Amino acid sequence: MTQPPQPPQQPPNTPPPAGPPSGGFGAPQDPPPGGFGQPTPPPADPFGKQPQQPAAPQDAPAGGYGTPPPAAGGYPTPPAPQPNGYGYPHAPQQGYGYPQGPGGQPGMPQQGYGYPTQPMQPQYGAPQPAGDGGKKFSTQMQIIVAAAVAVVLIIGGGIIYASTGDDKGGTNEASSSGATGGEAKGGEGDGLAGGDEKAPANTKSEVAFQLPEPVVTDITTVMGSWVTDKAYVKSGVAEITAYDRDKGTKLWSVPLPGEVCSASRHMSKDFKTAIVFEETKATKANKYPSCNQVGVIDMIAGKLLWSKGVTSATGGDKPIRFDEVTLSGTTVAAGGTSGGAAFKLDDGAELWKPKVGADGCYDRGYAGGEALAVVRKCGTSDSPQLTVQALNPTTGAPLSSYQMPAGVDYASIVSTKPLVVAADVGDTAGDGSGISDFFSIDAATGKLIVRIPADAEQYAARCGSTEVERCQNLAVGNNRLYVPTENHDGTSEYGETNEVVAFDLTTGKLLGGRADAGDRYSLTPLRMDGTNVIAYKEPPYDKGGQIVSIDGETFKQTLLMENPSDEAVREAERRFSTDHSEILYKDGRFFKSKRLVSKRSTSDADEKLYLVVAYRTD
Repeated sequence: MTQPPQPPQQPPNTPPPAGPPSGGFGAPQDPPPGGFGQPTPPPADPFGKQPQQPAAPQDAPAGGYGTPPPAAGGYPTPPAPQPNGYGYPHAPQQGYGYPQGPGGQPGMPQQGYGYPTQPMQPQYGAPQPAGDGGKKFSTQMQIIVAAAVAVVLIIGGGIIYASTGDDKGGTNEASSSGATGGEAKGGEGDGLAGGDEKAPANTKSEVAFQLPEPVVTDITTVMGSWVTDKAYVKSGVAEITAYDRDKGTKLWSVPLPGEVCSASRHMSKDFKTAIVFEETKATKANKYPSCNQVGVIDMIAGKLLWSKGVTSATGGDKPIRFDEVTLSGTTVAAGGTSGGAAFKLDDGAELWKPKVGADGCYDRGYAGGEALAVVRKCGTSDSPQLTVQALNPTTGAPLSSYQMPAGVDYASIVSTKPLVVAADVGDTAGDGSGISDFFSIDAATGKLIVRIPADAEQYAARCGSTEVERCQNLAVGNNRLYVPTENHDGTSEYGETNEVVAFDLTTGKLLGGRADAGDRYSLTPLRMDGTNVIAYKEPPYDKGGQIVSIDGETFKQTLLMENPSDEAVREAERRFSTDHSEILYKDGRFFKSKRLVSKRSTSDADEKLYLVVAYRTD
């Protein structure tokens, strides 16, 4: 079975390279069209009628949550497909709040994204009717109004949030109107009782180190990064290397026979992790080696504990290719178009091998963490049927099963505990995000708890369309799903901003309250920290980025880190697009790194390009 192409992912203002092959990252080929991350120009008529929305699926929850609201006239129509620039590292990114002119030219105002210019009176919380409906209440306004525990005053096209609540931390103050430069609300040390991260006395960071981008002759995968108690560990060109997390000095390096193709985002408690890599380096005779080796790296000892390939039960003696790998407890699980296999973490002993049933079903990919789950694919490539299963991590036996609805070609597992799945049902998202709906599933019974529509024009989470465990810009905790909204006009002439809002995983309802990025900043959830959300605030062109902790209940923000605004430092930070980089924060240390590197072009031959930029507070 031929694997479909990788999802298009293009940073803004980036020239297109040749993309990696589907299922892995070692074999460049012509890229598919499209790409999220491209700027979306506003339509000539921002209040024009939009295309009719699809009808609600049969298994949508009652009370209107199975039917996404209609497209609002205030949002731009999707752009024409663009060449895929997935992971291309060289073009600098335009920061949020960078002055734009018509056609995206710097220095001139850019038309904004569809806030209404006159008051409209929706019924708050009421389900929105399906259909095109002409001039509707702006979709972006719908989420802000629904999310805010506030009185909304619409004055001449501007928006003022009047805070409500008591003086005990329950008030959600709007940093978009009150905070200077997007600086988070909340005093240092406040709002962190639910997690391990603490606000330092001085939140101003300094550059810890910058690692130069390796020189390569073709697109090369450098996927994988981890933070231990002492080291920052990063995939390089056919190697895994550890650096002192404060100084950047090399601690150890593990050479590999070929490129890293995939890496688990999870670590064991004693800092072991799993990777998939090529069996050999590329040669003229074998330009695209197979990603058929699974291995475990001990990040304390600095060595490859074991590595091996496996054969299919029906595929002969040739090791099969794997597209993804994950870790749950003491089980390493790898999946792909030839099925899935699992191994013991410590010694690599096989727990199960790839096999295709008589019905043509196979394990497409796994998700790990606190539990182990799988997306199992049946049927044909033209008419697939996907099932999500919670698994016994020792035997691979299914504990429960949920059959995804028709029209789902690929599904991504956002969280294994609780079990949350994302999918683009009927290819209706239309933006390359891989998400039209989230599915909250009871892992014990396999029953659907609630299906949550996530209009791609409103929300900015992302999942790889063919990968099972590559979702980003979201977090799951407190029985909630935290997602960012798409960017929209802020209060300044050139600025855009957004919010983080939350859905209840039992009811599917959008909860009251939100975390505001602040004018000219864009807020992106990175992970949970206990009951708090750690988030990155992508900065405008003239500022450094920020890390904040968001209280998972009150949405109150506490500033943990603010990066320098010196031109050279901020330019280096801006080169790492949020959608296409690996972003980690732990213990007052912040790292942004590349997933792919490529041959330098003539225009950037003399520029300083980095594999990693790292920051730290005192």
